Amino acid sequence: MFVVVCYDIPDDRRRDRVYRLLKDYGTPVQRSVFECELREKQYAQMRRELQAVLDPKADNVRFYRLCRACRAEVETVGEVPVTADPLFYLV
Repeated sequence: MFVVVCYDIPDDRRRDRVYRLLKDYGTPVQRSVFECELREKQYAQMRRELQAVLDPKADNVRFYRLCRACRAEVETVGEVPVTADPLFYLV
């Protein structure tokens, strides 16, 4: 599945931890936006890891799942293209 993860985290240390965590799952396309190609288990693991870091009263994280048709309609302006499907998966 293709997931766009966006976050607004006011605490610098927590925001840095979230950024480093998400780099293990996807590609940063803006300072607080990641595109991730994940399997269901990876998605669940990412959510668990994020919940351990986040302060639900101060932080805001959103997950947008995009179907193939919706993903094909994503438009960009600038140098970073939409994250491509990997040619193969290493298991």
